[in-house]
Amino acid sequence: MADSYDREVVRQETTTGEPVRPVTPVTPVTPVTTSSTSRTAVHSEGGYNTRAIQAIWWIVGFIDVLIAIRFVLKLFGANPAPFVRFMYDVTWPLVAPFHGIFNTAQEGRSVLEPESLVAMAIYALIGWGIVSLIRLMSRPRSSTTVVE
Repeated sequence: MADSYDREVVRQETTTGEPVRPVTPVTPVTPVTTSSTSRTAVHSEGGYNTRAIQAIWWIVGFIDVLIAIRFVLKLFGANPAPFVRFMYDVTWPLVAPFHGIFNTAQEGRSVLEPESLVAMAIYALIGWGIVSLIRLMSRPRSSTTVVE
């Protein structure tokens, strides 16, 4: 992820032309020199967009980690200890919209819950979409000036 920042690009070009040939040999020959400088400045307005993007990725990462913990607990057939029940209760609303998409495979107490994997992927895609929208709406403006 590239962060927004202020930058200025300066390019200077110097060209030397053919010397002007005088009619009389007494006058010295001087080359014609042309110099031009081009500046491009890109300014980002405020650092709030970067912070918003970081906050969105942090929230998406937090949600995905919670769902991943749920997936691992179910996969290994964790005992219904208070922590395990707490994790199932917290993550159920996040996984519920995807419940029933696939059949859940169970072997003893171990449960393979593919809807948890689908939920993690969907939340990551939603986060990516929101971040892309923020970047699109707050694209830095650039201005080019030529100084000679």
